[in-house]
Amino acid sequence: MQEAMTEQDVQDWLDEYGRAWVDGDPDRVVMLFSDTATYRETPFDKPMRGRREIREYWQEGAADAQENVEFVSQVWAVGNDTAIAGWQARFTEKASGVRVELDGTFRLVFSSEQGAFQCTVLEEWWHSRRS
Repeated sequence: MQEAMTEQDVQDWLDEYGRAWVDGDPDRVVMLFSDTATYRETPFDKPMRGRREIREYWQEGAADAQENVEFVSQVWAVGNDTAIAGWQARFTEKASGVRVELDGTFRLVFSSEQGAFQCTVLEEWWHSRRS
């Protein structure tokens, strides 16, 4: 039987996700996901499937492209294996030097089959502002 997920479990997961983003560490990001996880950056994108695709996305889109990353998050709701959270991030695009601000929402589904909470589904919606 799966252990009941708490708001603190979700916040701990989000904190680790944020640290991996700030550090530009795609290997650390993918450890937060199950082997078969799906990750959808926007509602209209085809989902990335599995750790390999998620790692490629994080390597190219974050580690290779961003610096001076800041990330904060808030857990809004937890029910059974699903959580809704808000998040805000700021980073500098390495290629252009432009500062980007993001404000977003996650819908996260978790599993604790491996003894730790791993994300099996991540769907995000976000808006950006460039300065």
